[in-house]
Amino acid sequence: MSSDDSKKEAQINGSGYGEIRASIDVGALEKYLEKNLKGVRLPVSVKQFKFGQSNPTYFLTDANKKRYVLRKKPSGQLLSKTAHQVEREYTVLHALHKYNLRSTTPASKCVPVPEPYLLCEDTSVIGTPFYVMEFLDGRIFEDARLLELSPKDREECWLASIHALSALSSVDPVDIGLESYGPPQAYFPRQLRAFTKIAEVQGATRDVDTNEPVQQIPYYVQMQRWFQSHLPDESKMGRRIVHGDYKLDNLVFHPTENRVIGILDWELSTLGSPLADFANLTQLWSIKPEYLPKEEIFRQNVRAFKDLPTNIVTGVGKGGESGAPVQLELLEKEYCRRMHVEYPLKDIVFVRSWTLFRTSIISQGIAARAARRQASSANAAQYSTSAELFGNLARKVVEDAEGGLTNREAKL
Repeated sequence: MSSDDSKKEAQINGSGYGEIRASIDVGALEKYLEKNLKGVRLPVSVKQFKFGQSNPTYFLTDANKKRYVLRKKPSGQLLSKTAHQVEREYTVLHALHKYNLRSTTPASKCVPVPEPYLLCEDTSVIGTPFYVMEFLDGRIFEDARLLELSPKDREECWLASIHALSALSSVDPVDIGLESYGPPQAYFPRQLRAFTKIAEVQGATRDVDTNEPVQQIPYYVQMQRWFQSHLPDESKMGRRIVHGDYKLDNLVFHPTENRVIGILDWELSTLGSPLADFANLTQLWSIKPEYLPKEEIFRQNVRAFKDLPTNIVTGVGKGGESGAPVQLELLEKEYCRRMHVEYPLKDIVFVRSWTLFRTSIISQGIAARAARRQASSANAAQYSTSAELFGNLARKVVEDAEGGLTNREAKL
């Protein structure tokens, strides 16, 4: 492949790839793949994707030019026993792929996922469990404005993200053998408990060289109290598969058609309320422009908002460079129509705020791994900034909606 071809490929697939940052024994991997992966031909070229903040992700190309993706756990002692479970990623991908192959599953109900090829739980191969899946040749958009597309195509792509999400949210986990994929208890109380424990561990982490503590999450105690007193009723939408990090740059779009061909990064997936995924996808529209820092360093360092004008979050405009790529109302109405629920979505204030707050905790975790020199991303240290930003945004969402809230004692 020429250098021009390599550049083109990296651009097509989002953040691109480069040299290996998280060490991997390529020789041991090749021996294992030759024995266990049907059709692979040695030697295998290994590069590392620039994305993949939590689980190191690799781009494999064999001697026949067939391409694969490998996801593994980080090396070393991990901060959380519940994080980095690549085994669970493989489990949900495998179940959804089998569901898609059923003769009784119509094309409109298929959940776009890459085909998982194998799971290796033997840590003697490359040091941690890993799995190998299909490489999807398509488009990944990092800029939510989709400036390279026409207004019509922008709207179609955003609606396609809703269509893929509603397909996922409509699958009965019991029907595909995932009834035990998550605890039976309600989703949001469970999330609160789990992420509270994670945040406490992360908050006690110090840099191995400077001994400085990682960034603490602002208004942490007050927000925890508010969430506990405003828990949603999850019974109406039922217990469904939750991706856990459903957003535009975790979707692979067809190279030329405005449809999603793959949903990536299933590390946070579980069973629970599908509202969590809708809120995460439309997170940008829940933030007022005045709440975003004006400094250029912010634009450069916080990937979630990189190159985005603040007017995207207002939801005004009819597309184009100076406005949002699509109206939030259109996305929410389409989601409600496909999910057969009433518009507007109830409890969306809680879910939007929690999604931002959880992002703050996740960002803190990336910063904590950077402090321990375990981060897999090339730009992990920037996430201290993200932890503070998202924590403050979660509080602002609640304060803006306080006129419609009933528990005045929980005022922030």
